[in-house]
Amino acid sequence: MPVVNAVLALEIFLTGAASGSLGALLGLGGGVFLVPLLNLVFGFPFTVAAAISLTTVIATSSSVSAGRAGQQLINMKLGMLLEVATAAGSFLGGITAQFVAQSVLQKLFGFVAAAVAIVMLTRLQRRNVILDPTIDPGVLGGRFYEAESRCVVTYRVKRLGLAVVASFLAGNVSSLLGIGGGIIKVPILNAWCGIPLRAAAATSAFMIGVTATAGAIIYYGRGQLEPALAAAAVLGVQVGSWGGMRFGASASAKWLKVLMAAVLFVVAAMMFMRGGR
Repeated sequence: MPVVNAVLALEIFLTGAASGSLGALLGLGGGVFLVPLLNLVFGFPFTVAAAISLTTVIATSSSVSAGRAGQQLINMKLGMLLEVATAAGSFLGGITAQFVAQSVLQKLFGFVAAAVAIVMLTRLQRRNVILDPTIDPGVLGGRFYEAESRCVVTYRVKRLGLAVVASFLAGNVSSLLGIGGGIIKVPILNAWCGIPLRAAAATSAFMIGVTATAGAIIYYGRGQLEPALAAAAVLGVQVGSWGGMRFGASASAKWLKVLMAAVLFVVAAMMFMRGGR
């Protein structure tokens, strides 16, 4: 465990800013980037890295949710429904993490990241939007203005059962790995449940704050959360999230999917190499 000092706090702040920017841009919460950096670069034990990451996920959720307010991207009805399953999975994951070896967690992280990257690459041409704004979105669907299409688009929610199961798994993985759960929810909601990437990312960002809180309580209770470093990471993530949202508003959905896949493949490779030692 590195010695906590001002230099380390500054480095954590800058790392948090970079992670927050990518996390807000892709709706993953930032933990998917922050955990490997804290674990591999700074040498924090995996559970300590996960605990710090979960605090930043809470901050990212608050920042992104506030920034997306009024844009109709956050599907509140769907988000509240799926959050019940996500929070249950998160609580279970926080407990499970205390009994699993670090090398196993690293390999699991790498596997999940690689699998999600492959899913995203297979769905590059799928946008899940209906250009006719008069179409009924159904009980859980929605509408929002999409700059890429230059009009109000509509979408319908499909395979709700799959979304609920995925949310439970996302909550479990969130607390187990400290990654916020968006790494599972965003690709599945986009690839198989009919939700456009921007709406899936915004709705996921809304949910991950509650998810992370449920898991962070477990880590805090076991003394694995370093308050000073968590505060530095949270401040960095808040700054980075603002920049990520500004850039994401003008980027194409296809480009965002490619970026997400590329980053996840790099992270997966890093975690597999570390877990094999």
